[in-house]
Amino acid sequence: MSPTTSETAQGGRRLVIVESPAKAKTIKGYLGPGYVVEASVGHIRDLPNGAAEVPDKYTGEVRRLGVDVDHDFQPVYVVNSDKKSQVKKLKELLADSDELFLATDEDREGEAIAWHLQEVLKPKVPVRRMVFHEITKDAIRAAVANPRELNQRLVDAQETRRILDRLYGYEVSPVLWKKVMRGLSAGRVQSVATRLVVERERERIAFRSAEYWDLTGTFSHPSPAALKGDAGDPGTFGARLTAVDGLRVAQGRDFTSLGQLKDGVNVLHLDEAGARSLAAALADTAFTVRSVESKPYRRSPYAPFRTTTLQQEASRKLGFGAKATMQVAQKLYENGYITYMRTDSTILSDTAVAAARAQVTQLYGADYLPDKPRTYAGKVKNAQEAHEAIRPSGDRFRTPAETGLTGDQFRLYELIWKRTVASQMKDAIGNSVTVKIGGRASDGRDAEFSASGKTITFHGFMKAYVEGADDPNAELDDRERRLPQVAEGDRLTAEEITADGHATKPPARYTEASLVKELEEREIGRPSTYATILGTILDRGYVFKKGTALVPSFLSFAVVNLLEKHFGRLVDYDFTAKMEDDLDRIARGEAEAVPWLKRFYFGEGAQGGAAEAGNGDGDHLGGLKELVTDLGAIDAREISSFPVGDGIVLRVGRYGPYVERPAEVEGGTGRRADVPDDLPPDELTVAYAEELLAKPSGEFELGPDPETGRMIVAKDGRYGPYVTEVLPEDTPKSGKNAIKPRTASLLKSMSLDTVTLEDALKLMSLPRVVGVDPEGVEITAQNGRYGPYLKKGTDSRSLETEEQIFTITLEEALAIYAQPKQRGRAAAKPPLKELGTDPVSERPVVVKDGRFGPYVTDGETNATLRRDDDVETITPERGYELLAEKRAKGPAKKTAKKAAAKKTAAKKTAAKKTAAKKTAAKKTTAKKTAAKTTPKTAAKKATAARKSSANAE
Repeated sequence: MSPTTSETAQGGRRLVIVESPAKAKTIKGYLGPGYVVEASVGHIRDLPNGAAEVPDKYTGEVRRLGVDVDHDFQPVYVVNSDKKSQVKKLKELLADSDELFLATDEDREGEAIAWHLQEVLKPKVPVRRMVFHEITKDAIRAAVANPRELNQRLVDAQETRRILDRLYGYEVSPVLWKKVMRGLSAGRVQSVATRLVVERERERIAFRSAEYWDLTGTFSHPSPAALKGDAGDPGTFGARLTAVDGLRVAQGRDFTSLGQLKDGVNVLHLDEAGARSLAAALADTAFTVRSVESKPYRRSPYAPFRTTTLQQEASRKLGFGAKATMQVAQKLYENGYITYMRTDSTILSDTAVAAARAQVTQLYGADYLPDKPRTYAGKVKNAQEAHEAIRPSGDRFRTPAETGLTGDQFRLYELIWKRTVASQMKDAIGNSVTVKIGGRASDGRDAEFSASGKTITFHGFMKAYVEGADDPNAELDDRERRLPQVAEGDRLTAEEITADGHATKPPARYTEASLVKELEEREIGRPSTYATILGTILDRGYVFKKGTALVPSFLSFAVVNLLEKHFGRLVDYDFTAKMEDDLDRIARGEAEAVPWLKRFYFGEGAQGGAAEAGNGDGDHLGGLKELVTDLGAIDAREISSFPVGDGIVLRVGRYGPYVERPAEVEGGTGRRADVPDDLPPDELTVAYAEELLAKPSGEFELGPDPETGRMIVAKDGRYGPYVTEVLPEDTPKSGKNAIKPRTASLLKSMSLDTVTLEDALKLMSLPRVVGVDPEGVEITAQNGRYGPYLKKGTDSRSLETEEQIFTITLEEALAIYAQPKQRGRAAAKPPLKELGTDPVSERPVVVKDGRFGPYVTDGETNATLRRDDDVETITPERGYELLAEKRAKGPAKKTAKKAAAKKTAAKKTAAKKTAAKKTAAKKTTAKKTAAKTTPKTAAKKATAARKSSANAE
């Protein structure tokens, strides 16, 4: 029973702490006037981010790691610098409260946040743990009425994970800094996820395509139904050649990744000539139906969403990335539309089942409602079954139209609502049919074709929802393929027989949806962390997107190569899954954290080398400390080098990837060429490497500057070709007297192999003085970031061509300035590419060229293309995804302008002058008030009561 207002008043004032302001705002409306709801704004305390944050009493390794590995792995926790003011506010609110409710999320992380709050705030009033999986009035009041104690097991399990991840990251990452590149990171799950993406790319690189041919026949059957024009009987249908003289015709599945037929496969491999000759021989063949096999078809509904299946479906159907999906879901949860979105359970509560069944009857009729409620067993290992599936909140589901939601929130809610309702509907039923057709060719060969069909007689749950597929060519469950009504022995006419060529394809790259699925199936990591993991490997540059595909960078190849060769167990899939099992055992109280961490960090004992501790057989826990100490065997050049072919090697350097061909003679110089950062590794062929090496590269001496005598050189930099001067070796390069070389980018019309010394000197002489206007103001011509322009004081005008920088006369410049300056935006440029209609805004999406580079827009939302996106290759789905991510972030926060800060500073002096007068006035007022009021304690309680009332409103 939830507390009444009178009971609350008797109980005093209660402080409820949640994670986010949005969640606090929603919950505040459901509680009475005796409650103050405040947000911690996420974690308030964590392991230190650097040695500077560690208290002075700690030294040595503890300062570096933030964990005392020699004293039972005691963590050093510090209050986050950006949370100190919030902690102060929470302490002030707690001082005026009689009871504390910790209402953070009900998972491990939420339990840990609650524990940290209790440890930092040190409450002297009763503390309650308030948990709920949906934010509705009934759920919140029930949570208040039925609090529990903190679950220390969950706290310990989360702490163990945090310490483990800290040790892994802080010990392995520095190895990457030393051997690959500064600023890299390694992580228990992120490194394994990166390895999966890299291994898939290796498979694509090693892949060799195989060509195979078959035949497609279009057959007609003049059945009575077809002659009457019955739409259910198509009359003609297609069938594919499956066997010749009883020998099965080879298909793509019969070939290896190297393009060879698999051993032991007895098939007929048709080439183009063979397929065309057979088609010609079958031109006048009489065909008959050899068999008709019909089977009942039944498809059951999909389970309600859990975190990973929601991420996968949102990717397939809505084009959302995992991060965008969780951002939108978080808003829906905090505003009371759906249940908690980080869950690995597919269970629905009795209330939810009743709500779903009621809507099935209301929207689709009693014929679609099964006799008994459907239940779904959890498929996820160690699932927290106390949680519930992701569903609409409340005991009556709001239809999408009733929510008032718009945009991405509407679309994601609709997806969740449809899936939940469909989960309580009847099976879809129908029939599947396979027809075999045969005939003898003019050369005597027997050919057999096959056609399959599917009809759905009762759509059941498919009326509400059909799951998407990762393969864009895959057939969805509700797709029907109708065949004419034929019987064994029926004669058929071949309207057309064509020879079709096919080629095997390399394995598809992972998408966010398929990588999440793969991680979950391998039991690596936990569903609640997948969105963060994907964000990390994208942000770190280990992976980039090409459309929706995840492409590994060359940098990730070097990182994974090092980890596989020298930290093999740490990126082993089974090892990582076993670690997850152990962490769950600790959470269940079946294992102890400290002994487990000791074995992981220090190993089983002092004996055994690094290789044995990390990569040997036996117990899956090796010694991380010894592994990261013995780095002598790691050859930095070797782990960052990959053969391309014909003696060409790709290397990953500190400034990016490049290809290198060794010198042909000993002592000679080889050739190098930068490789584009966004080149997919499987596209780096020998031919492309040769093309890169053939381009002019390195330094080209153009000659000495006649005035200074300094050598002028042309170079190809990472941001394009440029010219510069070579300063003497003793030139100061830093400090007050530092001298920078003159440098200028080449114009678009220039190239490294054609630029001359004269061109270089002209470029480095910019800006060029055009002349002086009648008022004595100098006019210059310059080349800027956005193209060539004129400048007169603060007035700039664009030039039409780069050549005008050197040719424009004073008269021409004055004529340009005589024209009124164009205000506002210039005439809109035509779009670079049209992508189609955005499924959210239903507006046309185009790619445009903006001031800061190309971007996608639907007229309402703009999203800049990422480094890895290309205007020519960007797909509509990628464009919609960028817009969805931008919408999920919300509008950019406006920062205070510097001008405002200056005004404030100007006012400070005046404020100081009046401060003394105000202080005196306050003292006088205070004395008068004290004479009229009761003692201070009463005044304090009255103030607290007023604060409480204000917060409740």
